[in-house]
Amino acid sequence: MTATSARQDAPAKRTVVLLFGGRSSEHGISCVTAAGVLRAIDRAKFDVIPVGITKQGATVLMREADLAGYRLDADALPEVADNGTRVLWPASTATRELSVIEEGGVLRGLGRADAVLPMLHGPYGEDGTVQGMLDLIDLPYVGSGVLGSALCMDKHAVKTVLADAGIAVAPWNTVTRSQLDADPSLASRLDAGLQYPLFVKPARAGSSVGVTKVTAAAELPGALDVAFAEDRTVLVESGVIGREVEIAVLEGRGDARPRTSSVIGEIVISGGGFYDFASKYLDGSGVRLDLPAEVTADEFAALQRDAVLAFEIAQCAGLARVDFFLTDDGPVLNEINTLPGFTPISMYPRLWEASGMSYTDLITELVELAVERRPAY
Repeated sequence: MTATSARQDAPAKRTVVLLFGGRSSEHGISCVTAAGVLRAIDRAKFDVIPVGITKQGATVLMREADLAGYRLDADALPEVADNGTRVLWPASTATRELSVIEEGGVLRGLGRADAVLPMLHGPYGEDGTVQGMLDLIDLPYVGSGVLGSALCMDKHAVKTVLADAGIAVAPWNTVTRSQLDADPSLASRLDAGLQYPLFVKPARAGSSVGVTKVTAAAELPGALDVAFAEDRTVLVESGVIGREVEIAVLEGRGDARPRTSSVIGEIVISGGGFYDFASKYLDGSGVRLDLPAEVTADEFAALQRDAVLAFEIAQCAGLARVDFFLTDDGPVLNEINTLPGFTPISMYPRLWEASGMSYTDLITELVELAVERRPAY
């Protein structure tokens, strides 16, 4: 075979838009995630267009060099700077061509995009907003669609749906800002039927942002204020006595059911704390991640069963990390993360690595799933 024919036989490279940053409080973590993906993506298979979303919602064209210095730094998390450019998405379903308005006002084409890899966390990225925009122009993207993204982002809604399907979830009460303003005494009744310690959470936020552990009723008002700073709807949940475990789920190919990692990860907390934002990303003291976690065959089967069932019921696609409390009575589902932490040290890619799929191969699989997925309608 000649060199020319070998090049002709080689599969064409796909172009991926790496989308990161965003308007949520998890902006910096999204930037670090994108940097990890950019370093690991298979360049023999993919060209990358890095697109950042500023904290004000501007969509800007980034250089790969801009991401090189992104690190998890507790004192200064990275941020997408507004460099004056504006990325323009395809004008209709008739094209997948992107373009950019340069800082000087010149319009330049960026070429055809095959898929978008949204490494966004939290509102305006993980909640169906970006997904709806991409559906409107028929541009394939990694991860769940509008319904699955929005449902799993809303802790009250997804717990209601999963509980109705027979999946065990932690008992909870829900309150809105307007309900509490109309009846301030409601705060003293939000622990009714629940077991301390309680966890007060914004309904739509990720990475444990705005979450407070409450050990006494007197702490509820302060915890509610913290949660309401993130969302107008707040959950008050019973603490569940059990091991905190996580399993990774990946969409199946074709008509196959979703796959799970072949191992479980466990978060072991010391000192009475919980796995909050700082513990996940900034200060790991007092936290140990056991991978693989020691579980029995029956426990693994139950976790795998409920994770796949939850993924399907919530109409997830692409990827999800499903978090459970493993109790003496079986698994209790905590939450479904449709765009989980995806830095090289995050639990989701580590679970797949421990199952035999490298970080690079996982990125490839997710993009290929997005490209091959049948249209929603």
